[in-house]
Amino acid sequence: MTCNVGGVERLIRIVAGLLLIAVGALAGLSPVGMGVALTVGVVLLVTGLIRYCPLTSLLGINTCEPSSSAKQ
Repeated sequence: MTCNVGGVERLIRIVAGLLLIAVGALAGLSPVGMGVALTVGVVLLVTGLIRYCPLTSLLGINTCEPSSSAKQ
């Protein structure tokens, strides 16, 4: 997998993922709301950590810096 998630986007994904996981776990949402928050949070966190997002790859979006776009 090549990198397609750049530095700023990566930070945003990780922070948003952690926040959504916390909201899903602690906010007392309905079971459906909790499941959605946890699922989206985990997806954002994982894509931020591995610096690859399949959806943005399908859309042809790449926010990775040119020097770090090599395979990781």
